[in-house]
Amino acid sequence: MNVEINTTEVAEPKPHRMSTRQRVLFFLTAWLIVLMPFLFWWNTWFGRHLSDKQIAEYLRDEKKPRHIQHALIQIGERMAKGDHGLDRWYPDLVRLSQHPVEEVRNTDAWVMGQDNKVPIFHDALLKMLTDPSLMVRGNAALSLVRFGDAAGRAQIVALLQPARVTATQSGKVTDTGKLAAAVHQNGLLVKIESGGQTREVRSPITGRIRALSVQRGQNVSAGQEIAIIAPDTEQVWEALRALYLVGQMEDLPAITPFHRDLPDVPERIREQAVLTERAIRERGR
Repeated sequence: MNVEINTTEVAEPKPHRMSTRQRVLFFLTAWLIVLMPFLFWWNTWFGRHLSDKQIAEYLRDEKKPRHIQHALIQIGERMAKGDHGLDRWYPDLVRLSQHPVEEVRNTDAWVMGQDNKVPIFHDALLKMLTDPSLMVRGNAALSLVRFGDAAGRAQIVALLQPARVTATQSGKVTDTGKLAAAVHQNGLLVKIESGGQTREVRSPITGRIRALSVQRGQNVSAGQEIAIIAPDTEQVWEALRALYLVGQMEDLPAITPFHRDLPDVPERIREQAVLTERAIRERGR
């Protein structure tokens, strides 16, 4: 028996083509995905050049502290290059030494150290030695060394010490950072819950978490030590360089730990510690 089979050709589906409107929307979306991070970076990057007009505007922009920092950094860089005509902004620098935002005061303390011939900077820096922030006090002390003033020597020695962080309130620990992890200044260390509210305990310095004495689910008391933060390499470096010039014999116990040839102590730090101790001993003879 012959069976005749009829085959019907099935047409292959044609590839879907986007309409002009769809293509425009696609490319616009892709362009925005690339553009938005760039715009964020552009507006927050402190290396972006500012005109004199922009600097004047940024110094007064109280709604955006990062604008103030941007202007300060540009002024500081120009001061370091010996640029003239910057004294019109010097009263602003003194004013900003009492700004409510810690990061602004911290940057300002560094900038005023770039011109060690301005008496009003020297006076402002001396007052900043009593700032509530460890880092502001330290930067003020480092800048004073450029004025030939060792009034902040105790604050410089403190920059070599690990920061001991305590609980701001009693309650239950709900989250913690990781031991040995790097942490930025104001970086999150521990979250504590009490009465339905969560408080965040943050690092006073940039560095590395050397010790964590609490864990999730643990109850803590206000004032209890919860973490120890080892200072950042650059912080140690600047402090050792300053103590090379103004350090005293009683500062040696804070310096000698950096002599050790350990993985977490870079060679340049070890060498600077040795040089600093030698300079201090020679002065102490």
